[in-house]
Amino acid sequence: MPSPRKRRGEPVDPAREVALDVLRAVRERDAYANLALPKLLRERKISGRDAAFATELTYGTSRSQGQLDAVISACAGRPVDEIDGPILDILRLGVYQLLRTRTSAHAAVDTSVDLANAEFGQGRAGFVNAVLRRAGEKTADEWVAELAPTDPIGRLAFEHAHPKWIAQSFADALGAQAGELDDLLAADDERPVVHLVARPGEITSEELALVTGGEEGRWSPYAVYLDGGDPGLLEPVRDGIASVQDEGSQLVALALTRAPLEGPDQGRWLDLCAGPGGKAALLGALAAIDLFTVDAVEPAEHRAELVRKSTRNLPVTVHVADGRDSGLTPGYDRVLVDAPCTGLGALRRRPEARWRRTPADVAELVTLQRELLTAAWDLVRPGGVVVYSTCSPHLAETVSVVADFVRRTGAEELDTREFLPGVTDVGDGPSAQLWPHRHGTDAMFLATLRKK
Repeated sequence: MPSPRKRRGEPVDPAREVALDVLRAVRERDAYANLALPKLLRERKISGRDAAFATELTYGTSRSQGQLDAVISACAGRPVDEIDGPILDILRLGVYQLLRTRTSAHAAVDTSVDLANAEFGQGRAGFVNAVLRRAGEKTADEWVAELAPTDPIGRLAFEHAHPKWIAQSFADALGAQAGELDDLLAADDERPVVHLVARPGEITSEELALVTGGEEGRWSPYAVYLDGGDPGLLEPVRDGIASVQDEGSQLVALALTRAPLEGPDQGRWLDLCAGPGGKAALLGALAAIDLFTVDAVEPAEHRAELVRKSTRNLPVTVHVADGRDSGLTPGYDRVLVDAPCTGLGALRRRPEARWRRTPADVAELVTLQRELLTAAWDLVRPGGVVVYSTCSPHLAETVSVVADFVRRTGAEELDTREFLPGVTDVGDGPSAQLWPHRHGTDAMFLATLRKK
C-alpha cells in the first residue's frame, strides 16, 4: 500500500487520502477493501472521526461504483473506461461525497481537485474540477431520474447501486414476495451491524452483551449485536471466547446440530468447506460439550491456518485437502457443506464484490457445489444428515442444486425451518432462506438432507 503523498500545497485530510489509496488498491490489484482499509488505518495511525470518515468514503464509494460511473460518464462526455484509472478513482470519491454524503459541495470538489493537482498537475485537476461541478448541479434523486433504466428492476438496481443481474436474481429468489426487492436492495446497500458469537461452554450471549455493551441477538442463542467500534479490541474476542460471525452463519451451524438423525449420534462431525473457520469453531465448541469431534477440510494452506487459529483448544482436526477428494473415511453423522458461491448474500460486507462478480461466475460455481455435495453424501453414514448452505440466494446455487441432487440420489429433504426455532419468514420450505431486510443477517440459504 502506498505511503502518504508528498503534496505541493496544503495536504488533503488523511481520511480522504487513505480512502483514495484503498480504492486504487481495489482497482489495480483486486484488493479487498474490508482487508486493505483497516491495515492502512493502523499503519497511518488514523482513528476516531477520521477513521470513521475514511471507512464511510471507502465502503460507500466501492458499493456505489456503478451509479457513480454513470454520473461521471454523463458529466465527462465519455465512457469511464476512457478515463485514466487514477483520475477515475478521484472522480468516484468526489462524486460519492457530492451525491451520497452530507459533505459540502465546496469541500467535495476542492479536496478532489487538490488530490488530482498534487499527483497529476493542473491540467488533470481542471478536468476533475469540471466533471465534479457538473455532477454537483443535480441531486442524487435527479441523477437517478435522468440516468436509471425505465424497467422496474433496472431502475431499482440503479437507485440502490446494484448490477441489474444481481437485482434480478434477488427478485427471482423472493418469488411471490418480489415486491420486497426495494427494501432488500436498500438493506443490502447499508453497512451491516457487527455480529459476535459467544463460544458455547465459555460465555453466554447475555454475559457477552454485558461485557461488550452490545445487545443479545434475535435468532441465535449465541449472537450479540454491536453498534460500532473495532471488535478486535474487545477482551472476549482477544481471549478467544467470542469472535465476529454473522448471525446467519451461526444459524447454519446450529441447524446441522439440531437436525434429527436415524440412529444415535456417535459424535463424528465434518465441515467439508471450513475456511476461514467460523462455523468450524462454533461446531467445535458445541461438539466439545458432548465430547464429540469435528474434522474440518480446507484446500488452501493459508486458509487452513485461519481454521486452526479459530478452532484452537477445540476438538477440531484440520485437513488440508480438496473437499471433493478429501481421503477421509466415510461414516460421519453430520456433514456441513458451506459451499463456495458467488457471495451475493454478503455484499453488505464486501463492498466491491457486486462489481466484480458476473453471471458467468455462476455456472462454474454450480458445478463445484454439486461435486462437493456429492462428496459429502459419500462421507455421511446412512441415517446421517448433510446441511448444504450458500451465502447466496441465487436460485441456480440454492434450490436448483438441492432439487437436482434429491432427484439423482433419492435423498430425504427435511424441513429446515424446524431447525431454526423462532426464526420467521424463511420461505415456504423445505429449505430456508435468510434475508438482510427481514432478519438483519447475510442472505444465507440452507437445506437439510438425510441419507436413508
